[in-house]
Amino acid sequence: MEETLLSFLTDVGFPIAVTFYLLHRIEGKLNTLIQSIVALPDKIK
Repeated sequence: MEETLLSFLTDVGFPIAVTFYLLHRIEGKLNTLIQSIVALPDKIK
């Protein structure tokens, strides 16, 4: 049982960690994009 659980964590844990890392990185870029879109109407006028 322990070996199965450990195998599951090693197989699934790494992709989950990479996913959280990439989501954290893209969050900052999305915030910048949102701010640019919000400021666009003022720049057009």
